[in-house]
Amino acid sequence: MRVNRRTSVLVAGAAIGALTLSACSGGSGGDGGGSGSSGGGDSASEVEVFTWWAAGSEKAGLDALVAVFDEQHPDTEFVNGAVAGGAGSAAKDLLQSRLQANDPPDTFQAHAGMELLDYINAGQLEDVSDLYDEFDLREAFPSDLVERLTHEGNIYSIPSNIHRANVLWSNPSVLEENGVDPNAEYASLDDWFADLETLQEAGVTPLSVATAWTQVHLLETILLADLGPDAYNGLWDGTTDWEGAEVTAALEDFETAMSYTNGDRDGLDWPEATQLVIDGNAAFNVMGDWAVAAFEEQGKEFGTDFNAAPVPGTDGVFDFLADSFTLPVGAPNGGGAHAWLETVASLEGQTAFNAAKGSIPARTDADPADFSEYQQTAIESFGQDTIVSSLAHGAATPVSTLNAVTDATSKFTSGASDLSTFQSELASAAAAG
Repeated sequence: MRVNRRTSVLVAGAAIGALTLSACSGGSGGDGGGSGSSGGGDSASEVEVFTWWAAGSEKAGLDALVAVFDEQHPDTEFVNGAVAGGAGSAAKDLLQSRLQANDPPDTFQAHAGMELLDYINAGQLEDVSDLYDEFDLREAFPSDLVERLTHEGNIYSIPSNIHRANVLWSNPSVLEENGVDPNAEYASLDDWFADLETLQEAGVTPLSVATAWTQVHLLETILLADLGPDAYNGLWDGTTDWEGAEVTAALEDFETAMSYTNGDRDGLDWPEATQLVIDGNAAFNVMGDWAVAAFEEQGKEFGTDFNAAPVPGTDGVFDFLADSFTLPVGAPNGGGAHAWLETVASLEGQTAFNAAKGSIPARTDADPADFSEYQQTAIESFGQDTIVSSLAHGAATPVSTLNAVTDATSKFTSGASDLSTFQSELASAAAAG
């Protein structure tokens, strides 16, 4: 039996047209078996897996998953369709152009939740509910996760992991050297801001942040801290008034948090912002728990060289996102896609992938002992905390809403709009979604 790997990593910078998602010719077959109802096929000879996992811990996770796939499906050739650059934006642009041209990959990575809505409405995804039955995923995944993945009775992706967004990372040495308790537990943002002020007065960058999407990430955690989980959820279901006083106060706190950040933020992406904390050039960073791999890859020990805790004011809440894989309508190798989704869903695949990537399995039967100390805390929290959906990572809103929120945030943090305008633009973005 052969094991072939053909790699075709596409680099950002190629001419990629910004195309709007629209329906492919033909409808969703909904059979979940990879038949490719719009010109696809059942071939299992290969599978093109389209992701933005082209570097760092993301690539390490993909490589670990591929190793399990090769063992489970040695007769199916893995074709790496990873697109590098732009924290996934380049991949999403290219994916749109391919779907528009009826040239889908066999499967593609997407954030589970509302990010998939545009693809669903455009008729570009197969319903994979049957695979949940075939792979016994309704028993393996938490029931509330399955509910979050279900849209109008159908399921359109299989999650490979669970990430937590509301994590505050810190460098204990920097804190201690500048008169801040490295083990402080912040009950509120105000308590945290007091220590950020102390650090700033000491000449230390209190809080590292990067380009616009990381600023939206910070914004969502502050909204969550100030509003609480119910009102935060209400931002996305219409029961919380975006123009209300509570949101105004949260945006004021966001403005305060941004005042403690690094001046070069717009020229960085998340790895560089995290590196500032690792190197002792910043005290704190708010980022999802994919950041744990960046610390551990450089030999840093959790609890000694770095700490992680819920963002102040969000203890007991798990701000959720998940990477997932889909079955596009017209997938040329439906059998290969079926094989890949089987590995993604499997205990072996999820264990290998998440151990390398820093996330935790979506499956509840994974052994916590197979994961790092930080990941064990995340597994425990996911099992007992209140779950909410991430804005910045596609779980809470459609892509169009997130894009509008990102544009409004970028204008505000760059000084191109004031707080009142910012709040109005956020309200308009949510209403349009």
